[in-house]
Amino acid sequence: MQQFNQQGQSGMNTNEQIPAHMNHGGHEMLDMKEVLSSTVAAIDQYLMFSGQIQDPQLKEIANRQRQFMITQYNTMVDCFTTGQKPAVSTTTYMMGETHDVIYGLQPSQPAAPKQSASEIGDQCYSGYLLALMKGAASQLSMAALECTNPVVRRVLADSVPNYAEMAYELFLYQNQKHYYQVPQLAPQDTEQLLGSYTQAGGQQMMNQPNMNTLQ
Repeated sequence: MQQFNQQGQSGMNTNEQIPAHMNHGGHEMLDMKEVLSSTVAAIDQYLMFSGQIQDPQLKEIANRQRQFMITQYNTMVDCFTTGQKPAVSTTTYMMGETHDVIYGLQPSQPAAPKQSASEIGDQCYSGYLLALMKGAASQLSMAALECTNPVVRRVLADSVPNYAEMAYELFLYQNQKHYYQVPQLAPQDTEQLLGSYTQAGGQQMMNQPNMNTLQ
């Protein structure tokens, strides 16, 4: 038993014993491979779709988001390959759309798979871009939860809100074009659901000191 413990302990290392560029767990390595490969694929698909988009507004959104993704990709590669703080930190994506959402449903044709490539238009392209951003936000969230390298984890976690913002920008574009319609519940149902919960405790309880806080 003593020999087994010595052998097991000899294979254990701390951060100080591992070179910075090797400071990654096995699960993190596989997740990062998926994240970076998916990011490359998304950037390439944005390039492909941008050449087919007709609406100047959507084309501008696609080009702006693609350029932002390229910068984010370079930052992820930098911190992943070095294990250290990247030369270019993550930035905040600033969307150009308003936050006004159009509620309600309008009559529209039922959706169905296209029969030819000529039927694919801006409604489809904006939907493809939205699906890419939704998928990327989910993938980054899952990968960040598996990271052992603190820098890589922070870069991935900080990137999630940016991809969520790009997805929201595409949703707003689709919503304003009536591609993405948003139904609402009846007013009385909405009111009932809004009143279904209340805050825990009271203001006095919230202001009491935490007796478990370490001094």
